[in-house]
Amino acid sequence: MAIRRVVPNIQSEAVDESREFYGLLGFEEVMDLGWIVTLASPSHPAEQVSFLAGDKTAPVIPDVSVEVDDVDAAYAAMKESGAEIVHPLQNEEWGVRRFFVRDPNGRVINVLSHR
Repeated sequence: MAIRRVVPNIQSEAVDESREFYGLLGFEEVMDLGWIVTLASPSHPAEQVSFLAGDKTAPVIPDVSVEVDDVDAAYAAMKESGAEIVHPLQNEEWGVRRFFVRDPNGRVINVLSHR
């Protein structure tokens, strides 16, 4: 299993202000689903940050998103380890397959693959 990217997720009620602030650092908007906005470096598109007002299908906002090449293998490894699954593995309408797992620090990790 390979990691494709890691994205910090910032819970925010100030998405527009965050977009403007991070734009000053050179980030550009690459996704806006209404409840999540993702900004990326134009020169290194995998370098991203996301701002979330909530999550459309999950009970919590994840702290970090980790995109992997095989989310099913990651899910199986986490289940086998006994890690706490916070949100079950499922296909989402915006084109990802994902699950949430709690890390040893209590942080919620969104593990995903694009379909």
